[in-house]
Formats: sequence, C-alpha cells, structure tokens
Amino acid sequence: MRARHTESTITVYQAYRPEIGGPAARHGRFPSSWKRERMTWIKPSFLWMMYRCGWGTKEGQETVLAIEIDREGFLWALRHACLSHHVPALHGEQADWKRRLRQAPARVQWDPERDLRLDPLPHRSLQLGLAGEAAARYADEWIVGIEDVTPLATEIHGLVRSGQLESAAGLLPEERPFAVDDEVLARLRA
Repeated sequence: MRARHTESTITVYQAYRPEIGGPAARHGRFPSSWKRERMTWIKPSFLWMMYRCGWGTKEGQETVLAIEIDREGFLWALRHACLSHHVPALHGEQADWKRRLRQAPARVQWDPERDLRLDPLPHRSLQLGLAGEAAARYADEWIVGIEDVTPLATEIHGLVRSGQLESAAGLLPEERPFAVDDEVLARLRA
C-alpha cells in the first residue's frame, strides 16, 4: 500500500458536496450534517480518489478533502476490518464470512490503482470502509487535520487534459510505501 504519511499520521482522501466538505476543511471536523450512521470510505490513493470523484466534478463529490488521520487509528481499522468480498481460502464458509462482515466496524476493498489518465494499473489500491465504532473514532478521535485539495485536483486535471503529464505528475502528493504488519494484511489479501 502507498500513501502520504509521517511517523504518526496517514493522509486519506474523500470527496463530498460543498455543504459538508467546506465546513470540514474550515473547522478540521465534519459538520453535524455528516451522517455518522452511513459507512464512509477513505482512500489513501489520491489518483484513486480522482477516479472515484471525477477530479471533483461528479455531483455530490465536488469538494475533495485530504484528511490527515492518526496512524494508530488507521491501523486499528485495518486490524478490525473484514474483506468486502468472500475469499474461501481466507474465510472458509460464506456464512462465516457474512457473519464477520456484519460484525466488523471496517471493510477493505482492493481496486485497481489508477494512472494520471485514470486508466487502471496492474496493482491494487486500498479502500477502507468505516462504520459504527470505526466511523465514530474516525470523526471524533483520529482526525489531525483536513485540507480542501479541490484546487489541486482541478489544476492537475487541467494539465492532464492539455497533455502535460510530466507537469501534472510533479504536482501529485508524494505517496510512498506504508508499512503494515503481515499479520494484519494476511486477513485482508484478496
């Protein structure tokens, strides 16, 4: 897994409508209109987020946020996560997996990473879904800072559209390998 990170934090991305994203970036916390009861998906990959939100142009995803969260919180979520799909070699019977999935406060989904043109790459990128206890911890304990990176997304997208890929690549957030213990990832490999 690759991500922008420090010794104590990891940056994840989400996109929201301006009524949620704007106040979140200004106050460093999600506003009361943010729905805690819904699963919220965080993505350590900037380009996967751009694929998902269409560079901040999709309806309801016009404000792109870089959310710096506590590294230990992120690892807690991974330790308590279940894969979003059944893998017999990992989960055994499908009924056992379904039971674990219902009980898990977090889910992991691996999707193709994206390049600057948002075409799929041969390696996978993590999406981490947070619900219940994990969503509450995320919103109330793990967030260190929130930055509106919509202008950056717009600038990079403009460069990509005009064929200036090298310039666009130079603006991407630096994402480097993020070390996770094998025992944590063993249950989450598809």
